[in-house]
Amino acid sequence: MAEVQSFDNLLACRNLLKASIDNSTALALALDKTGPRIAELDQKLTFLEMAIRPGGSKNCTFAAVRDHISLALGPSAAVLKILDSIRELEKSLLSDSLPHSDIFSYISTIKQFEDAIKFLTANCNLAIQWLEGVIQFLEGNSVADDRYISKVKRSVAILEELQATGEQAGRNGELLSGAFAKLEISFKQILTESSVPLGFTDSSSPSTAKQANNAALPLPGPILRKLQAIVEKLNTGNRTNSCISVFIEVRSLNAKNSLRALDLDYLENAVEEYDDVQHMEGCIWSKHMEFMVKCVLESEHMLCNEVFGSLASGAWTGCFAKIAVESGILLFLRFGMSIAETKKSPTKLLHLLNIFSVLETLRMDFNKLFGGESCNEIKTMTRDLVTKVVNGASEIFWELPLQVELERRSSPPSDGGVPRLVSFVTDYCNRLLDDNYRPILTQVLRIHQGWKYEKYEEGLVTNQIYSIVREIAVNLDAWSKAYERKALSYIFMMNNHCHFTSLKGTKLGNLMGDSWLNAHGNYNEYYSALYLRETWGKILASLTQDNPDSSPKMRLMAFNEAFDDMYKKQLNWVVIDESLRNKMHKLVVQALVPAYTSYLQKYRVVVEHRSDVFYTVQSLETMLNTLFKAKQVKYTSSTIGSHLTGEQRNAVIDQFRFTLTSM
Repeated sequence: MAEVQSFDNLLACRNLLKASIDNSTALALALDKTGPRIAELDQKLTFLEMAIRPGGSKNCTFAAVRDHISLALGPSAAVLKILDSIRELEKSLLSDSLPHSDIFSYISTIKQFEDAIKFLTANCNLAIQWLEGVIQFLEGNSVADDRYISKVKRSVAILEELQATGEQAGRNGELLSGAFAKLEISFKQILTESSVPLGFTDSSSPSTAKQANNAALPLPGPILRKLQAIVEKLNTGNRTNSCISVFIEVRSLNAKNSLRALDLDYLENAVEEYDDVQHMEGCIWSKHMEFMVKCVLESEHMLCNEVFGSLASGAWTGCFAKIAVESGILLFLRFGMSIAETKKSPTKLLHLLNIFSVLETLRMDFNKLFGGESCNEIKTMTRDLVTKVVNGASEIFWELPLQVELERRSSPPSDGGVPRLVSFVTDYCNRLLDDNYRPILTQVLRIHQGWKYEKYEEGLVTNQIYSIVREIAVNLDAWSKAYERKALSYIFMMNNHCHFTSLKGTKLGNLMGDSWLNAHGNYNEYYSALYLRETWGKILASLTQDNPDSSPKMRLMAFNEAFDDMYKKQLNWVVIDESLRNKMHKLVVQALVPAYTSYLQKYRVVVEHRSDVFYTVQSLETMLNTLFKAKQVKYTSSTIGSHLTGEQRNAVIDQFRFTLTSM
């Protein structure tokens, strides 16, 4: 059974294979018949392709040219429209009228002109690119004659020339330069018309603070906005240098006009003309300096920042520095420097303290205004001035007791009055202890000690004043011994002790204390008693003592002669204090007149109607009341040292200066 089944399978496979061979034979016969037909069709297609190829190529070329030209027409048309707009803008920019009345519109016109130029050059560039593409395409495909290509090239040349002109105009061309020049002229005109000098106000008045605050707004807001707009526009064209120069010129002149009313000629005069303290105060340098910095320069500082602060270069600080120098700040500093370099004297110390006080008051202002590198010259001179002031003031202060000691060799007043030196020194010490000077002096000494790496000790100023007063006391003792007449030395000591007593209520008197003042009052009483005993007490003895060897007439004649002699000797003696003078008159009259009256009454019969009676009681009292009065100089006790005239005070100052400079 198995073998029969295998045979059947082989038979089926043979039949299938035979059928496949028959089919393949039939397909091969069919392909042999189709081959010639395909070859014939291929030949016909080749002929057709050759027939239609020229017409299609030309159509494609013209389409490409048309597309290039269409793309170039858009930018070219835009160029024509922009040119029309530029011509209209040129008319506005070239008008003869200056634009300061409507500066913002003029600046807007300039910006429109600049934008139009940029748009023009951009469209020219785009049109040139497309037309160059057309030329390149035409030359590469030979579809147009040379005349057509030449016209296209000419159009490109025109656009290139127009593009170059636009680029030149955009880089500060003639028209734009003219517009910027008009802006510069308008800037100067607006600034000049709006600049008004500041008025000086005494720094001690309440309006100073208000004036200083107003310095923050030197020009009205609308004016500032115009100036700022001009600067910003000029900055886009790198044309701010001329504007800055104009600003410096106009504002420097305005600052000088603000200071002109102050009469600052003294800043250029020789410093020796201002050696007197009152002269220094009279020129009010400190007030002028404060006005210069707080009002004038503060205004200029704010204005420079407002107008030029937007410039990235920081040009406004340099602009302010030049205005400050042109306005005269260095002249103020040089004046202070010249004082610091003068010869040493007590009044120079007060000058230096005044200068330091001003610089300390303005220290924050100086740091704010002159902190930049552009103000290095001002900063350097200020530092040098502070150094000279601190060193000079400290040196003079430490030498004051020695100055007083060296004056011991001088002669006392011939009239027994208060020496000029004593009045000057006590008045001087009161100044140093005054609230206007003592804090400044303390600060100066503290700084000077710090520079020497020494610790400042409290009470240093008062200890130095004590030393000065001690030297005065020693001088008085030495001077009192220089008088040949004891009575005159007593008058001298009375005057000076009274002078010290009159210091009660002053800074120096408060420092020395009540016990010191009371001691001088007691000494005053003591020397008054010595004076009476030495002078009128001896004369009175000729009347009160009975002498059997002399008659009443002889004693009266002796009294008259002694009185005349004593009166003539004391005729030029002075008692400066009015209350002390009245007291001395009263004491002398009480000591002499009652005894004289009693004597005349006792010996009336002997001396009546005789020429021996030189003086009546009334005439004697009148003569005594004329003693101790200054004949040439009016003395008052209301102001310490006020009896010194300017010439006398200068003599004392010169004497001190000689002592200081010889050390």
